[in-house]
Amino acid sequence: MGALMLAEGGTFQPPGADSFVLPPIFGGVTKPMLLVVLSAIIVGAYFVIATRNLKLVPGKGQFVAEFIYEFSRNKIAREHIGAKDFRPFVPLIFTLFTFILVNNIFGIIPFIQFPTMSRIGFPIALALMVYLVMHGVGFARHGFLGYFKHIMFPPGVPKPIYVLLSPIELFQKFIAQPAALAIRVFAAMFAGHLILLVFTLGGEYLLMEATAAFKPVSVVGFAFAIALTFVEALIQVLQAYIFALLTASFIGAALSEGH
Repeated sequence: MGALMLAEGGTFQPPGADSFVLPPIFGGVTKPMLLVVLSAIIVGAYFVIATRNLKLVPGKGQFVAEFIYEFSRNKIAREHIGAKDFRPFVPLIFTLFTFILVNNIFGIIPFIQFPTMSRIGFPIALALMVYLVMHGVGFARHGFLGYFKHIMFPPGVPKPIYVLLSPIELFQKFIAQPAALAIRVFAAMFAGHLILLVFTLGGEYLLMEATAAFKPVSVVGFAFAIALTFVEALIQVLQAYIFALLTASFIGAALSEGH
């Protein structure tokens, strides 16, 4: 950072939260809003095109589509909801995984370079949908009072412990879990994109504004930006997987007979 103090002109403005607040493109429509719509179109169009002419020996497009679907169905929904109950929730898990994945990957696509989930409103909306589904199926399975009993009074616990445990369980299921679901993907996308901005803009600033002795340091900034882009790509995939995985786990817990 000392090199920044030796700049020949201009002042380095480090990126911050304001870097994620984009002006409207037209009317009240912003870039993140358009990207959300675009992601839905991309997901829908890809799977329609990839599966419109199914073959016994799949091509690359069909293979990827089948792999993603089977992964969402068997490795996420079936394993964490249970073989008995998972089928009605496969479309939800599959859609969440692919939708979040595309929106996350937008952060490293040239000219787009904005992870939609770094805007907290979108993760909150998705978490709210999961919240309604998980508790809706829980009430449907156990009944109104039965579901609260299912949550607040896990079997095998000494009764005096319920005085402390029941409020914690209630808070966890109705507040902590959905909040963590939204904050986890938001924080990962926000922090990852911010780090990429720091190294990219810092490298550019050093190259354009620093004294001749410090211009070569810009190579370090660009090298870190490139390396971290690959790390960010991995995190983007993991966060989509984790969101879908936790959704399946929450639904499975709401449907389970035990706690």
